[in-house]
Amino acid sequence: MQSKVFELIEKEMQRQQDTVELIASENFVSENVLRAVGSCLTNKYAEGYPAVRESGNRGRYYGGCEVVNELEEYCCTLWKQIFRTDYHVNVQPHSGSSANLAAYFSVLRPGDTILSMDLSNGAHLTHGSPVNFSGKLFQTVFYNVDAAGYIDMADVRAKALAARPKLILAGASAYSRTIDFAAFAEIAKEAGALFMVDMSHIAGLVAAGDHPSPFGLADIITTTTHKTLRGTRGGMIFCRPELAKKVDSAVFPGTQGGPLLHVIAGKAVTAEEALTPEYREYIHRVVRNCRAMCEAFVRMGYQVVTGGTDNHLFLLDLTNTGLTGKEVQDELDRHGITLNKNCIPGETRSPKDTSGVRIGTAAMTTRGYTEEDFVRVAEKIDRVIRQMIQLRKKTA
Repeated sequence: MQSKVFELIEKEMQRQQDTVELIASENFVSENVLRAVGSCLTNKYAEGYPAVRESGNRGRYYGGCEVVNELEEYCCTLWKQIFRTDYHVNVQPHSGSSANLAAYFSVLRPGDTILSMDLSNGAHLTHGSPVNFSGKLFQTVFYNVDAAGYIDMADVRAKALAARPKLILAGASAYSRTIDFAAFAEIAKEAGALFMVDMSHIAGLVAAGDHPSPFGLADIITTTTHKTLRGTRGGMIFCRPELAKKVDSAVFPGTQGGPLLHVIAGKAVTAEEALTPEYREYIHRVVRNCRAMCEAFVRMGYQVVTGGTDNHLFLLDLTNTGLTGKEVQDELDRHGITLNKNCIPGETRSPKDTSGVRIGTAAMTTRGYTEEDFVRVAEKIDRVIRQMIQLRKKTA
C-alpha cells in the first residue's frame, strides 16, 4: 500500500529544492546526518547517563547500553573539541527550548528573577516571554536595545543592579550584531548573578571563530545543533564543571526521560563535520554572504535594523513601505522565497503581523550560493515589495 506519509515527505523535499530558503534558523543537513537520525538507534531506550560522569550520575537504568554509552561519550568529546573547552556538556536535550528549561531548573527555583533581552528586541520566547514557560515560572526583567538597535549595555547594568537577578541571560534569535559576552560577564559578577548564554543562532560562528566565544565567561551555555551548526534538530547544555551534577539532574530525571539516541548520533555526525576545515570556510562564507545581501538592501534604500550585520542574519524594517512582515512573507512564498515575519525594536504591530522580516544566509550558503547570488535574491525581493506597494496604491 502506498503510504501517504512518504508522499508528503517527497512533496516537502520538492518544496525545499524549489525554494530559496532564507529562514535564519533553518539549514540543510548532510546525507550522513540523515542516515544517523534515521538509524536503528531510534529503537533503543537508555534513561540515565553513560558510566560515571563528571556530574556523578551513575549509569543507565536499562541493559544493553554498551554501544550507546560509547556513542554518547564520543559525541560529548567531539563537542568539547569544537568549542575548545573543558566545560561539562550534556547532549541529551531534545531541543533548544528543552535545553533552556533544564538550564533554568539546574540553578533557579520558580519565582527567581532573570534578566534577559525583551522579545521584541530580538530575544527568544524561552528568554522570559510571558506566554512561555520561562515567563510563567520565573520573574523576568527585560533589557533593551538603544536607538540604533544595539544592545544597551548601560541599560543591562542599571537593571542588573536594581533587580539583582539570580541569572543574567545573553543571546538572541533576531539580533544581527556581535554580543559582548565579556561585558555581560562583568555585569553579572558585579550584580552577584549567574551568567547564562543561549548561543543557538551563533554557535557555528563561535565554533569557526567568527564570533567571540562565551566559554570561560558564562556559567551555563545552551545551544541548538541545527541553525548555523548545520546539524540535526536538537539541543545541548555546556556548564562549568562545578555545575555538572545540577545540569545533568535537571535534564534527567528533571525535565526529560530517555534520550533520543538516533538524534545524539546525528549530533555526533554534526560534530565530526564541524571539526573540518571545510566547515569553518563554510561559516566564513555565510558571514560574507550575509553582509553582501544586507548591504544590497541598504543601497536600495531599505531600513535595516542596526544598519547592518556582523553574523548570519539581519532584519528589514518595513515600516516605511506600509507593508506588514506577514504580507511580505506570504507574497514571497508565492515567488519561491521563504523567510519569516519578525518583530523589530519598538514594534507597534501584533506579533502575528509585525513590521519586519528576518533574513538569514546559512541555508542557501550550504546550497552553494555566493555573494552575487544573494545580491540577486535581494533584488528579486525588492521587485516583489515594490510591486506590492504599487498594487496597494492602485487599490487605495
